[in-house]
Order: sequence, then C-alpha cells, then structure tokens
Amino acid sequence: MDTSKIILCGANSYEQKYYFNEAFNKLPDSIKDELHIMCVLFTEEVGGSFMIGFDDDGSVILITDADEGDLLYDEIGAGLMVKEVRKHKEELFENLELFYKAFVLNEPIDGLVSEDR
Repeated sequence: MDTSKIILCGANSYEQKYYFNEAFNKLPDSIKDELHIMCVLFTEEVGGSFMIGFDDDGSVILITDADEGDLLYDEIGAGLMVKEVRKHKEELFENLELFYKAFVLNEPIDGLVSEDR
C-alpha cells in the first residue's frame, strides 16, 4: 500500500474490526457514524478490507483488498460496490474532500467552494 495516502477509516472482515483515524475527530459524529456503517456493510457484503482515504491532492480514494488465497472475497462484487458507493455517497465524498483540503492541506476556502455549492 502507498504510504503517501492518508487513511480516514476502514473495516476488516478478517478481524471484524473498524478503524477511524483520530486525526479526523473534528468531523461531526453523524459523518463518523455514516462512515462506520458504510465500511462495515461493505466488508460484510464482499469480504476483505475496505478503506476510505485521501490521496496527495485531497481526493477521496476507496480501497478494497483481500488476503491472498481468500476464496470468499468477491473481487467483481467489490469493484461494483465501490462504483455504487461512489455514486450514492458523492455529496459526502465532495464534502470530505473540502474538509480535508481546508483543514489538513490548509488550502484557502475561497478557492475550494464553487458558486454552485
């Protein structure tokens, strides 16, 4: 895994654990709860692990992976589910990107918010 990426949260079906990066504690509890539910449901559906993070430019990334030899992991289902999550949670991800760029990357807010928001 590329260590230049920042992981916001993730779930692992093997250990049945959820991880939330404490550096993002300023996010509202409702957002943290939504992320928790999303990650856990994803891994329950397709197995493996699922993480939400940010790349170098602040874009949200969705990462899914499985242990080698995991015959129960549904790679095709995982790819389809990533597309579905991206589509249905588009507004959440846009807001997370805005938060990350403003509060972590310290980009000026006036350059981040467009007229149509």
